[in-house]
Amino acid sequence: VQLQASGGGQVQAGGSLRLSCEASIRIFSSAVMSWFRQAPGKEREFVGAIRWGVGLTYYAESVKGRFTISRDKSKNAVYLQMNSLKPGDTAMYYCARALELANAPSQYKDWGQGTLVTVSS
Repeated sequence: VQLQASGGGQVQAGGSLRLSCEASIRIFSSAVMSWFRQAPGKEREFVGAIRWGVGLTYYAESVKGRFTISRDKSKNAVYLQMNSLKPGDTAMYYCARALELANAPSQYKDWGQGTLVTVSS
């Protein structure tokens, strides 16, 4: 599967961005679609995930209440709505697919190419 992420850009602190990730094939109900991010010089970290079939969402504490993950089954797309952005949210954002919920990047085999989010103060 190919995952195409888009929607990154530059925004001021307090602003919002919506990232999209479209899959090249149908995503099965058992899959988990996740978002990760990696800031310069730091390890890739889990942002959040959604169980494709039932739509349950999970978030890292650092983004809970500010970020929302949703999906559109008809488009095989997952979205990351980011509100109240902070400079600390600056990173390359990646979407990924796994068969089970996990917050470790090593558990994911399918990755998008990343989209850069820059938040200025």
